Amino acid sequence: MDGADVDKTAVDEASAALREIFPETPLQLNEHLSRRFGAQIWLKREDLSPVRSYKIRGAFNFFRKAMAAGGRDRTFVCASAGNHAQGFAFVCRHFQVPGVVFMPVTTPQQKIDKTRMFGGEFITIRLIGDIFDQCYAAANAYVEETGGMMVPPFDHPDIVEGQATVAAEILQRLPEGVRPDLMVLPVGGGGLASGITGYLKGDLPAEAFVMVEPEGAPSLRRSLEAGAAIRLPKVDNFVDGAAVARIGDLNFEGLRRFAPEQVLLAPENAICVTISEMLNLEGLVLEPAGALSITALDMLGPERLQGKTVVAVVSGGNFDFERLPDVKERAMRHSGLKKYFILRLAQRPGALRDFLNLLGPEDDISRFEYLKKSARNFGSILIGIETKNPVNFKGLLERFEAADLGYQDITENEILANLII
Repeated sequence: MDGADVDKTAVDEASAALREIFPETPLQLNEHLSRRFGAQIWLKREDLSPVRSYKIRGAFNFFRKAMAAGGRDRTFVCASAGNHAQGFAFVCRHFQVPGVVFMPVTTPQQKIDKTRMFGGEFITIRLIGDIFDQCYAAANAYVEETGGMMVPPFDHPDIVEGQATVAAEILQRLPEGVRPDLMVLPVGGGGLASGITGYLKGDLPAEAFVMVEPEGAPSLRRSLEAGAAIRLPKVDNFVDGAAVARIGDLNFEGLRRFAPEQVLLAPENAICVTISEMLNLEGLVLEPAGALSITALDMLGPERLQGKTVVAVVSGGNFDFERLPDVKERAMRHSGLKKYFILRLAQRPGALRDFLNLLGPEDDISRFEYLKKSARNFGSILIGIETKNPVNFKGLLERFEAADLGYQDITENEILANLII
């Protein structure tokens, strides 16, 4: 298989072989999203695989081919921010072969614990580096030193072939005669997107595909703009399952036919809105990477989706609930329901009461902290305000202005927010 082609027969064989370890994941018509966008929104629920992501597919396909080629006596190695590691560990235990997993130190503890659970005595975990690319380099060095067999997370023909089985199952489960008008695919290293688009190349036109990356890790979008696979100088690892600095070379070859505009960049805070809404309304537990494709639906909007049949691949569901307060915070800020200000408040009796009288009936103070207490006439205060409707802030700021209250809105000031919020 080259970078632009996927062998459908081989993918169908891989799909049948996968039934050895788990049944196919559901393709579900989501009524809530369908009503919101006036469309038929189908979710391919890869969050319901045994490891709660599609990564088990590529790992299994790689291992089954390695076993057939006589690789049972090798030590297998992988580098992963979590989801590939879990698929790798699950398959190591299935084939009863030893594996070493390299994970970034920043990997959520939930993913580390689940990897240990899936692999049992067959795997060893090494935590190295702050981002995926650093731990990937360490894993490659280990392979060179020990003669182990690297199981890449995305940039290998057998991995891409395994991920393409998602497309085979989608075609099998859509109602007879129905084909998607749009297929929405999350992108990290590109294995899933290149596999699915390659498998469906003869079934759907290129313009039917929409891909989505985190805004803080746009490796495919920037590579398409440059006309070659490039390495990002830095990435935001909040969407840890898709925060990759460089798209896979093989995968980029399969995806380079698409226009840069077909790759949407989802803001991390918008992803948090999706996580919160799907948890509260649908009971879906999604990690940031798993919320990418649903966030893309909001970015496309009803005007693009109205009346269409849309399939969105949802993967994965390995959410660490210790992150929930941060997700809620980001979601409220993105939705305009929470803002942070630095106030210049007079140091006199009654000044605080005068400020409190400016708040509306739906405004609530969520944080109040003096930043500078030594000033003789004025003090600097960090204040967080939550409200029930974003429009309430318009009236509040008008009252701030009328009272000649010195303030600075730092809600979207990333540097200040990271330092003091």
